[in-house]
Amino acid sequence: MKILVDADACPVKEIIVRQAKKRGIPVVMLLDTSHILNDGYSKVITVDKGRDSVDIRLANLLEAGDIVVTQDFGVAALALGKRAKAMNQNGMVYDDRNMDQLLFERHLGQKIRRAGGRTAGAKKRTRSDDESFERAFIDILEKNI
Repeated sequence: MKILVDADACPVKEIIVRQAKKRGIPVVMLLDTSHILNDGYSKVITVDKGRDSVDIRLANLLEAGDIVVTQDFGVAALALGKRAKAMNQNGMVYDDRNMDQLLFERHLGQKIRRAGGRTAGAKKRTRSDDESFERAFIDILEKNI
């Protein structure tokens, strides 16, 4: 088991590393060339800045039993398809019960934006969001060790 992180815009990288380090679980942070990261623990993989480059590389590294942290519903769906676990930076665990709805909502949002409409942006991150993520992350780690 390893933890794969879609690290470009991930606000919980420090929490991931701290909890993985405690348990000796390897972490792979994937990001594009517009970001720099060196946390002293993770293996960092930098890919081209092309659209979905990080997502494609992450999907190629993914194996059954891995844990993926991503905001991207498509990446989460790929993880579930490979029998891995997936969660977002707020602690929501992706599963077969919520994935279809999330992908449908993403499709509708893209359709609205293509037609010139606007969709709600992300709300400001709070300490409570970090705490929720850490609780859910610990839970998923403990269930998979």
